[in-house]
Amino acid sequence: MNEAKIKYFQGSYEIQSEGDFVICAVSGKKILLKDLKYWNVELQEPYFSPIEIAKKFNND
Repeated sequence: MNEAKIKYFQGSYEIQSEGDFVICAVSGKKILLKDLKYWNVELQEPYFSPIEIAKKFNND
C-alpha cells in the first residue's frame, strides 16, 4: 500500500499521485481513499473523523 497525494476541493478531491491511503493530519492514522470523507480545503489536510477535526480546531 502506498500513500496518495491529494488536492482537496469543496466536496471533492483530485488524486495527484496514485496511492491507497492518506495520513490524518491530526492523529497520523491511515485513511483509505474509499473511506476519505473529511478534509480542509484551505489547509489541504485530511482528517480521519470529526473527532480529529474538533481536536485540530479546538487546540488552534
